[in-house]
Amino acid sequence: MTNPYVPVLILMGIAAVLALGGVAASAVIGPRRYNRAKLDAYECGIEPTPLADGGGRLPIKYYLVAMTFIVFDIEVVFLYPWAVDFTVLAGFGLVAMLAFLALITVPFVYEWRRGGFDWV
Repeated sequence: MTNPYVPVLILMGIAAVLALGGVAASAVIGPRRYNRAKLDAYECGIEPTPLADGGGRLPIKYYLVAMTFIVFDIEVVFLYPWAVDFTVLAGFGLVAMLAFLALITVPFVYEWRRGGFDWV
């Protein structure tokens, strides 16, 4: 009898060899022509502005969009198993999901009030 973890360990070894081999190959084969434009920070083709010295405010719109996707992901992760075993969970599952949906509306209301759903 062989250990059932041997194939997993072999696969992890192959993955590690491929990962390290790719990094080593790019270091050996890759171009080494560095210039000012290549080493400079990239901000959509414009000159980068210092955030700490300028004291400018960061737009919250990007974070609100990211928060929307996270909230939807959390909602799907919890609603899908509940929908699969709906008959087994019965009344307790229904009450738990209603409580979860009541709690999950809090970030949606926050985003709505902050303008996260205004796509203009």
